[in-house]
Amino acid sequence: MTALAAPTGVWRREAVTEVKRSLRLPQFLLPTALTPAAFYALFILALPHPEVPGYAVSTLAGYGVFAATGPALFGFGAGVAVEREQGLIELKRVSPMPAGAYVAAKLAAAVTITAFALSLIYALAIVAGARMSAGTWALLALLHLASAIPFALIGFGMGMRMTAKGAVAIANALFLGFSILGGLWVPSALLPGWMQTLGGFTPSYHLGQIARAILDLPVAGSPWTHGAVVLAMTAAAAAWAWTGWRRSPA
Repeated sequence: MTALAAPTGVWRREAVTEVKRSLRLPQFLLPTALTPAAFYALFILALPHPEVPGYAVSTLAGYGVFAATGPALFGFGAGVAVEREQGLIELKRVSPMPAGAYVAAKLAAAVTITAFALSLIYALAIVAGARMSAGTWALLALLHLASAIPFALIGFGMGMRMTAKGAVAIANALFLGFSILGGLWVPSALLPGWMQTLGGFTPSYHLGQIARAILDLPVAGSPWTHGAVVLAMTAAAAAWAWTGWRRSPA
């Protein structure tokens, strides 16, 4: 029993430690958790659109995905790159700790920060008049939390390959690029044709469309197709992350 419990305890302790560490870093917590809420407050509360029925609900689909991109890209991309340069990752790799515990702990921290950001956005949406059933709220929250996974894998692959400064720069570019091209701020239909084409190659676009389907909003194409594309992109991101981990010297 002890032999089986020990690895589980290691995974749990690593995850709890990483979550606590992330919550104690205002330079990480404030931009990644508060920026999505600030954007939502600006465009939904400060600049309301009473002529558009259900505007608070329709914009919630994209802004929830937006809330998942920052913690995942910066926590994995920039955070992993810094720890790799400091030698912390190699120290963990030569320790008896299971290899997956490090990644799982980082993902737990990203999902925790995402949950905090989502709680702020959801509260603002309710203030703005969003009304949905408990089941719809739960399904939407599940999708938004799961949205962190593909971005986290992309970030992890970056962090294992780039310098800390390079990872921060690329994470910023992807953070903005995924949001704009994915139609998370402005509906994709309003973007130029070439931007719509590029958006189809981003996970943010397809996750946003799935979120719209959950809210019974018009969707470009089939939600099942968008789901299949997200799964394929997540698998490709996992391969990118795994090869990055393997290429790092043990």
